[in-house]
Amino acid sequence: MAHYDLLVIGTGPAGQKAAVQAAKLGKKVGLIERKEVVGGVCINTGTIPSKALREAVLFFSGIPQRTIYGAPHRLKETITIEELSFHANHVIKNEIRIVQDQMARNRVDMISGSASFIDPHRLRITHRSSSIEHTADFIVIAVGTEPSRPSDIPFDDTSVIDTDGLLTLKHIPSSIVIVGGGVIGTEYASILAALGVPTTLIDKRPRLLEFADAEIIDMLQRQMKEIGVTLHHEEEAIAIEKQPDNSIEVTLRHAKPIRTSTLMYAIGRVGATKALNLEASGLKADDRGRLSVNEHFQTAVPHIYAAGDVIGFPALASTSMQQGRHASCHAFGHPDRTDTSLLPYGIYSIPQISMVGRNEEELTQAKIPYAVGIAHYKEIARGLLMGDETGMLKLLFHRQTHELLGVHAIGEGATELIHIGQAVMAFHGKIDYFIDTVFNYPTLAECYKVAALDGINRLPRPWLPPA
Repeated sequence: MAHYDLLVIGTGPAGQKAAVQAAKLGKKVGLIERKEVVGGVCINTGTIPSKALREAVLFFSGIPQRTIYGAPHRLKETITIEELSFHANHVIKNEIRIVQDQMARNRVDMISGSASFIDPHRLRITHRSSSIEHTADFIVIAVGTEPSRPSDIPFDDTSVIDTDGLLTLKHIPSSIVIVGGGVIGTEYASILAALGVPTTLIDKRPRLLEFADAEIIDMLQRQMKEIGVTLHHEEEAIAIEKQPDNSIEVTLRHAKPIRTSTLMYAIGRVGATKALNLEASGLKADDRGRLSVNEHFQTAVPHIYAAGDVIGFPALASTSMQQGRHASCHAFGHPDRTDTSLLPYGIYSIPQISMVGRNEEELTQAKIPYAVGIAHYKEIARGLLMGDETGMLKLLFHRQTHELLGVHAIGEGATELIHIGQAVMAFHGKIDYFIDTVFNYPTLAECYKVAALDGINRLPRPWLPPA
């Protein structure tokens, strides 16, 4: 048995950053991982594999150059699952090595095994046939999530899969139905359609990603349809049955049944907290395995923190990293401030969408007088050079003060482009900054100047810049 200043359960983004931050403060830290490799869902089955798959599909399909060379100019007619997974495996191996090296450099003890609470300060770590106990002053739960697998869905990990199962298939599906139009379902639907797989996306809601700007989502849905996604909104799969020929029949509540070779069930993920024996710590998870925390990521037991996907929305790798870091800072009295009102969101669909700040619906509801400025990629030289003529940057700003209130983007590079607006918003900047500054040419950053000018020119004249 050893005693630690901090024990962290889980080596995903939240756990990594919590461990390293505490080590940087001179604390003795142990990092526990139940699987054979570090990195959690982010590196091994989620963020990195899905984004690597997206890059491979864009490369092989030629979609980024469709407006230049025709629709689309494919590098290869026949693409194998091995070719798609090659890039993902390369990145995964390197990311695992980077995490291992970082922990070694910071003298974080790596502990293999499955952790469970014995009491609020003591954990049992079971590895294969042996177990050991460790105690800690503080504990961070960063176990992440796992796919929801309802008992009435006939999962076989071949023709009926969850969201972790795509790259484990032996062949690219000849067709696929995705049930659930959240972030993961939307990303995979657009990626597979770009690959040429007939793709159907079923979602209960009237539109995809209702937390995002309506105009951006309308554009996303139109472009997804153009690359071959069939969208069923306000629809529900009421039965999923495997047929004698191994095909899957999906019975819908309103539309006619669909026959497909593969079905991906993408409705929700649940916190991976079942094995933690939370009762012994004084904690209780909700019905989806998630933990409640305060603004400092403390649970109901003050010395136990939780961070990352296990605490629910927004469940992004980027936010998880900062949550883990903040938890360690707070535990050891180190000043830290996380501005949760300026979290950037990136959805790696085809095309990408990204946002920071408030959208039009939120500003209207709050009765804030706002104006809109828009730049289209097709009027930006860099957009034309990239072959993306459908992308767009949208700025929302206060009509009187010109303060930037929200930035929304769709198109290649959107998830990078958003950070310029994020930085300006962090300092309560005005869109006049974009008008008065100089951007490299040709770059997508030039969209900010064009959108700012567009927004100013929409205001009633004569107007004077605010003091």
